[in-house]
Amino acid sequence: MSSPLSTTPPGPPGHLPPTHTSTAGSETAPNPTTGRRWTGLAVLVLAVTLVAVDATVLSLAIPSITETLRPSGTQLLWIGDVYSFVLAGLLVSMGALSDRLGRKRVLLAGSAAFGAASLLAAYAPGPGWLILARALLGVAGATIMPSTLSLIRALFPDARERATAIGVWGAGATAGAALGPLVGGVLLEHFWWGSVFLLNLPVMVLLLVFGGWLLPESRDPRPGRWDMPSVLLSMAGVIGVVYGIKEFAAHGLSDWATPAVFVLGAAALALFVRRQLRLATPLLEIRLFRDPRFTAAVLSSLISLIGLSGVIFFMSQYLQLVRGYSPLSAGVAELPAFVGSVAGGLLTARLARRAGARRVLTVGLLVMGLGIAVLGVIHADSAYLLIGSSFLALGTAEGVVYTLSSDLVLGAAPADKAGAASAVSETAYELGAALGIALVGSIVTALYAGSLTVPAHTDPALADQAGQSLGGAVEVASTLPAGPAEQLLAAANTAFVHGINVAAWISAALLLTAAALARHLLRPRTENAARSATAPRHDPAHH
Repeated sequence: MSSPLSTTPPGPPGHLPPTHTSTAGSETAPNPTTGRRWTGLAVLVLAVTLVAVDATVLSLAIPSITETLRPSGTQLLWIGDVYSFVLAGLLVSMGALSDRLGRKRVLLAGSAAFGAASLLAAYAPGPGWLILARALLGVAGATIMPSTLSLIRALFPDARERATAIGVWGAGATAGAALGPLVGGVLLEHFWWGSVFLLNLPVMVLLLVFGGWLLPESRDPRPGRWDMPSVLLSMAGVIGVVYGIKEFAAHGLSDWATPAVFVLGAAALALFVRRQLRLATPLLEIRLFRDPRFTAAVLSSLISLIGLSGVIFFMSQYLQLVRGYSPLSAGVAELPAFVGSVAGGLLTARLARRAGARRVLTVGLLVMGLGIAVLGVIHADSAYLLIGSSFLALGTAEGVVYTLSSDLVLGAAPADKAGAASAVSETAYELGAALGIALVGSIVTALYAGSLTVPAHTDPALADQAGQSLGGAVEVASTLPAGPAEQLLAAANTAFVHGINVAAWISAALLLTAAALARHLLRPRTENAARSATAPRHDPAHH
């Protein structure tokens, strides 16, 4: 099956072959009318936008959370990335579950759970409770994300309509991530940090009401059993590997537990892959990776988000704590990313039809790399035009990359495995976001702590607090006399910006690597070679 974004005859190099529109093997409700389909799409876009907003809305609240809950530097990183960790660890399992139980049913159940977890997060009394609540939000979010993309396939059997629908869906997802800081800024201007979670409740009510009314049910008619050992292995593998990488980046090998957890996680993933290849009805169809489009899409999502998410996470702190913006002003400053992501998502289908998926995906990743490299040269008082231009380039390119990658994944998979395939795409996205905050965040934190010069005669306990995070340094400075306070703030700002600069250059290198991989994997192949790679898993309608 080919990508719905490439529905015209073969064109430039890398252009993919025409799409088959069959959904054979997928049990769905009768095809709804045109108006009902597009209204149903609006419900799905609302769901994915909300989950994406929740991944980034907290970034502007970090200074307020630091002041109120007083988390350590490590707890601060966990507050930021535990949501994506859990989301990534469960997406494949929940995508397979939605194929079995029904995608609409799982979507609505997850939405209700998401609202309940949001309430717990809003009133968390300490950093530990907030980390737990964010983890529960990740569990609920894992039931929502793959269901939205696979339900689009049920709503839009026509390939060209589906290409447009996925473009709108992708715009909603990337726009939600970019919109999070602005929404957070508006709320934090008037309310306390917990308000960023209460925003979810009325949206979830709308989603439950209109989703139950407008969305068709869709499931795999021959799902097989839901293999619990596979679920546990995938969860343990993802979290173990990510945790090991995160702790190594932050603390090196000072603790024997770090390499042990990484090795155990890697072993769990190896066992998971081996088990999937042997099961008659695997949780994740590993053979999908034989299709170079599928592999290119997954790797592009993963690497691009590793490069992007960590730097953007810290840019929100840069705008508020280094440049002195209010939360609302910082949200407005990041608005170009939102505008660009909407435009990029909506233009993806047209760009792919004209230039080919290979060229569009490669150029999108290159633009992301160049956009983030700009952040490698900023300093404390750089002109906003430089920062805004970087945000615009990043948002536009990410809108294109995310939408095209999602479509390539969905087009490469059989219709009856849409949920599981969609989950792979979302897992790459969320795992990239989690790894980005963990790795890039650990780099920024380590460089900040290593280069911070605390004024002489500062109390050791206060010096340690200042070295934990930039927010901690700001809080310590408020307790010092004017002279030492100014010295500490200047040193902290310099150290923090240095960390962002180095992280941005590393992230840019990752994105350029992703562009090279995408160009290689999507190089033109003969029709016979492409068929032989994917033939074992084609829909019956294709033969």
